[in-house]
Amino acid sequence: MVCGYEIPVVGYGVYQTPPEITEKVTLKALEVGYRHVDSAKYYANEAQCAEAIVKSGIDRSKIFYTSKVPASMMSYEKAKKAIQESITDAQKLGYIDLMLLHAPFGGKEGRLGAWRALVEAQKETGKIRSIGVSNYGIQHLNELEEYIKNGGGGKISVGQYEIHPWCTREDIAAWLKQRGVVVEAYSPLVQATRMNEPVLQALVKKHNKTPAQVLLRWSLQKGYVPLPKSVTDSRIIENAQVFDFELSKEDMDSLNTGVYAPVCWDPVKTVKD
Repeated sequence: MVCGYEIPVVGYGVYQTPPEITEKVTLKALEVGYRHVDSAKYYANEAQCAEAIVKSGIDRSKIFYTSKVPASMMSYEKAKKAIQESITDAQKLGYIDLMLLHAPFGGKEGRLGAWRALVEAQKETGKIRSIGVSNYGIQHLNELEEYIKNGGGGKISVGQYEIHPWCTREDIAAWLKQRGVVVEAYSPLVQATRMNEPVLQALVKKHNKTPAQVLLRWSLQKGYVPLPKSVTDSRIIENAQVFDFELSKEDMDSLNTGVYAPVCWDPVKTVKD
């Protein structure tokens, strides 16, 4: 649950999906059962996601749609502008289920100003239901928590991070879970760079599943909401078929790699201010 609203446990990510094919592949994802679409202003495909959701014919209330304020617009005024532009791109949907701050850039003043813009948009426009953050380090989370407690307003409903067995971010996940914040995992398939790892292949053979399905199952059993991305129909379908098997404790333990090797940008570690 996010602020009283249900969030589907597997989302469909559209990072780096070209705008000209976004509508088609998002429609396919919705057709095969996804009910959660994760976009961002930075991806430049918000309008196409909205178009797909409308064309799907599925009741709007059944679909959870996310967007994000870009890292380059982390100040009060810039975030207000970005939020309004995202609302405009998603106007056919009526509202955005979740709006995140994409990364902890802009320094303290910029981060807190952007959060204030989110809180105001949530309260005043009725177009944003829930708010949260992405790629925030512990220091940024503590900073925001203090601001909220001191009257800044709002509630961190979701934290979105690159998370998989080779980048577990256990400290951040624990911080979020202790506060009842939903943890979303982007790049849960490690951008297909680890599919031949022996530890993963052993589980593939044991369960007669694909590497992607094993990784998504790991994420689900950790209590996360994974956001797999694919533009290939067969893989879109495959990534949704993860509810008919379970990894044992031994299986899960075998994926404790102890490796910290993000495949994406890493503002969690690199943004210090």
